[in-house]
Amino acid sequence: MPKKVLIVTGDAVEALEVYYPYYRLLEEQIDAVIAAPKKQTLHTVVHDFVGWETYTEKPGYLLEPHLSFAEVNPEEYDGLIIPGGRAPEYIRLDENIPRILSHFFEANKPVGAICHAAQVLEAVRDQLKGREMTAYIACKLSVEAMGATYISNTLHVDRNLVSGHAWPDLPGFMREFLTLLNR
Repeated sequence: MPKKVLIVTGDAVEALEVYYPYYRLLEEQIDAVIAAPKKQTLHTVVHDFVGWETYTEKPGYLLEPHLSFAEVNPEEYDGLIIPGGRAPEYIRLDENIPRILSHFFEANKPVGAICHAAQVLEAVRDQLKGREMTAYIACKLSVEAMGATYISNTLHVDRNLVSGHAWPDLPGFMREFLTLLNR
């Protein structure tokens, strides 16, 4: 039976951080399912580093989620990926997110969190206490507020959690996630 991975996201997800994992999973013949707060067209964004003290943002592609968070049965999935962008700042407030995320940590299934995904993990902060992870530097305080240790490396693996700094780290991020998924 093919493996199945859930990707949770919303409007203003960083385009590379959702599309790269999605297509990489499909390339490996893994069923990739995108869930959002509502089953409606999402707007992705493109973040870049062009001499500002922070990143810039431009509109990206449209994205069709397969189902809403309320429809997710996390037991059906072998792994979870949380892309970054600005989506994490509001999807973490969805009432279904703690239920979904908790399952993956309690069942010790692979969780991939890149860039601002650390903000989503705040919804299950007890699962992160004592863990190590990286994230976009602006999320360092969020990581530490959860009781986790912020790692400055752009890629880090701690047990079932693969974390990455930003979209330039996607090749290593997906390599490590797939390694955990295929154990």
